[in-house]
Amino acid sequence: MNTHSSFFSVRYDLIQTDEPILYDLFVNSSVVKGKEKFIRIFPSGGVLEKEDLEEFHRKYFQLYVPEEQRRIYLKSLIKSNHDDVKKTTVIKDAALEYLHNIFDKDKEFSTELLAKNIEGCREVVESMVDVLDGHNIDSLRNLIGNLSFHDFYTYDHSINVSMYCIQIYRAINPKASRKELMHAGLGGLLHDLGKIKIPTHILNNPGGLSNEDYQTIKQHPDFGLELLLGGHCEVNEDIDLKIIARVVHEHHENYDGTGYPKKLKGKDEIHLLARVCTIADFFDAITTKRSYNEVLSIPDAMNTMRKFRAIKLDPDIFDIFDRHVRYVRADSTKDLRLADSFDPTLPYAKLPIEEIKKFEKEMDFGKIKVVGAETKKK
Repeated sequence: MNTHSSFFSVRYDLIQTDEPILYDLFVNSSVVKGKEKFIRIFPSGGVLEKEDLEEFHRKYFQLYVPEEQRRIYLKSLIKSNHDDVKKTTVIKDAALEYLHNIFDKDKEFSTELLAKNIEGCREVVESMVDVLDGHNIDSLRNLIGNLSFHDFYTYDHSINVSMYCIQIYRAINPKASRKELMHAGLGGLLHDLGKIKIPTHILNNPGGLSNEDYQTIKQHPDFGLELLLGGHCEVNEDIDLKIIARVVHEHHENYDGTGYPKKLKGKDEIHLLARVCTIADFFDAITTKRSYNEVLSIPDAMNTMRKFRAIKLDPDIFDIFDRHVRYVRADSTKDLRLADSFDPTLPYAKLPIEEIKKFEKEMDFGKIKVVGAETKKK
């Protein structure tokens, strides 16, 4: 008898053969559209031969694994010989599902729902930590470039930021524990949690926001803090919600004290993982291609970010990050200035970039030519 409450689909090409599998395989036997009736066709612990799997593929369109066995499935996948793009794709799909569960406007929000999906996110992040163990920041950038993106900016961006947070923290602390890396990744994955309370039409508007809408979106760090610590969100004791809450609340604080929501300043006031997340957030926002905007080359991105060193960004963490991103500075042919108002949380149709022409700098005319800039409406 099937006692499982929910299932997720798995790819045929990622199911191991000729050795015991540690999860159950099910099919949906219902022929009624919209109805589901899952039947187990292969038990955990059994050895699935290649011929058996091929026969399943001929008979069944899709195979499923019980949701409560997702962690086991991910661990099995990590240990397999499949390439990291395939592994990361599966991990990303799992993260997308948990983020969708959290952000889904059609579901009634509850602390129980949040806690359950934070637990799922933790499993996803632990898988990220394992897959990225053999990578550095530069190879992670290439890995992300091989992954597909989706229409909702928050999901893809949060997953990318999570992976960058793991690798940046590894770079600044090579002896980091698995638990520390998990908190770095989980903080990155949930950094925009407060957007749950921001209207979708504001979140998904790439055409520029009114000042009123921007003030609304700037409330998301406070909203996220309240969601994590204001109720009774109970998670596994391995997860320190206070650390995650600080990342969520402080990732828009600037190193020089000009950020929001509390205008915190420097190392003493802004949590280390929040300062890591700020750099990851910034870098992904200007380098990862979306469906509606162009992005900067790596040399231009790094030269642009360097102008915010010790302003928006922790200078020491940025310097370490800079050393771990492989690029040739001479490849950058433009001197670009990103608008001070740039906010990675916004899905810009065009990045607010200004190109400072060489003759203008030399003659000190103080004139700036705007190329493809689209600033927020006042």
